[in-house]
Amino acid sequence: MRTTSRCLITALALTPLLAGCFAQGDGGTDGVGAGSGGRLRIALAVPPAQALSPYSNDATVLSKLSVAEGLTALDKDAAAKPALAKSWRREGGTSWTFELRKAEFQDGTAVTAQSVVNALDHASKATPKPRVLSDVTLTAKATDADTVTLTTKTPDPVLPLRLASPALAVLSAKAYGKDGAVSPVGTGTGPFEITRLSGKTKAALTRFDGYWGGKAKAPGIDVQWIADGTARANALRSGDVDVAEWIPTAQAKLLKADTRHEVPSVRTDSLVLNTGSGLFTDPGLRAAAREAVDGSALVGSVFGGYADPAQGLFGPAVPWAADKRVAVTGRAKAASTAQVKAETNGRTLRLATYTNRAELPEAATVLQQQLEKAGFTVKQDVREYTQMEADLLAGKYDALVFSRVTLLDTGDAVDYLASDFTSNGVYNIAGLKDPAVDKAIRAAAEEAGTEHRQQKIMQAEAAVLRTDAVVPLVHEKAVQGIAPDVEGVLLDPRERSLVDVDTHLK
Repeated sequence: MRTTSRCLITALALTPLLAGCFAQGDGGTDGVGAGSGGRLRIALAVPPAQALSPYSNDATVLSKLSVAEGLTALDKDAAAKPALAKSWRREGGTSWTFELRKAEFQDGTAVTAQSVVNALDHASKATPKPRVLSDVTLTAKATDADTVTLTTKTPDPVLPLRLASPALAVLSAKAYGKDGAVSPVGTGTGPFEITRLSGKTKAALTRFDGYWGGKAKAPGIDVQWIADGTARANALRSGDVDVAEWIPTAQAKLLKADTRHEVPSVRTDSLVLNTGSGLFTDPGLRAAAREAVDGSALVGSVFGGYADPAQGLFGPAVPWAADKRVAVTGRAKAASTAQVKAETNGRTLRLATYTNRAELPEAATVLQQQLEKAGFTVKQDVREYTQMEADLLAGKYDALVFSRVTLLDTGDAVDYLASDFTSNGVYNIAGLKDPAVDKAIRAAAEEAGTEHRQQKIMQAEAAVLRTDAVVPLVHEKAVQGIAPDVEGVLLDPRERSLVDVDTHLK
């Protein structure tokens, strides 16, 4: 979906004071200052964790800013469409052939079958693997200069969707260092080229006139990361940025109507419980936590109405989910308040969340009160996300108030389920190792037919919810801020797109 107003706020910085964020000469390589010469000024919320490596959560920045591309992309209906591959065909159960279009990298080298093979090989060998590859083994081979054959160990009926993941962006050879580092600076194929990355605070992008899809209307982009949501909203109101993402719900109504844009989102906020270590290895305590928390209490008080009570892992922005939802059976019996106090025996429930989404700390406070009523002793740890991701993946918390875009990586829900809830999932913060869950997700992954695949996805959802490893709370509605003089900002429920060749100042 698109908007013809200028209101998408993608702010991300570590200070709430934004006046004069970009000094003259801090924009592109031509010395033009931010906001001058038609350059877009964008505020994003989550500072880079790994210097914009596509193998990290930074990957979506590359797609939001139209820096890098994969073989395919997703259309508005979440179907695969051509990108660097102009066409493809399935050759058998495990083999696909992709024909490349004529394109070049931002360093002037040509996109060839071998450069695609190089990019996909690096992704497959990355440690840890990108989430999108957590449930598949992918082998790439150059058939000729413009043809790539991709083979999977087992049938993968949604491979074209998988290849649309920002984590599988194709970069030029110079992007890949010997130490495993990957740099998208000047190595992508998109209409905008990163010319400068200043740590975790700023980036400058310049239009890449060699883009195969045509010349972008904006001459460049100046990005600032602003982790504080109120600061992002203030930056938009004061005119310091043109687009700011993830406006906190408390700030949304303070924006002028022509700068406030509500977007249906596939984002679900949940309480993730650590089943691998600590208090919640006990199924009865997990069940007690599930019965204690009430996500509907957050809708009005924390989200200001910009959310719906959770019905499961997938909300209203996944329209097929509701009709195919499966009843959850076989859950553990919840421990009583007296049992919780006795079984925890004074141990503290370590409840984590992060500041990049302003609603989450508020939600954590409400959940703490609910959990304490159920007999738990709770202590919060609230930090910026990049400061705590390693600890989350290492299982150093008992619970996490978490906001997750469920269709982010491929547009296919199986990928999300596999990365977050299978025994070998690369983003398995819950530490879940449940054979029944693994079996249900594998069954969904093997199904090629859309209707049957969706049904098996919902069966897998029920299998996950049975374990109480995750307690869905609300389905968010994103609020994006766009100044009135901006046209062509992309309002994407999957939060993968923001600007493209048509985004520009009026």
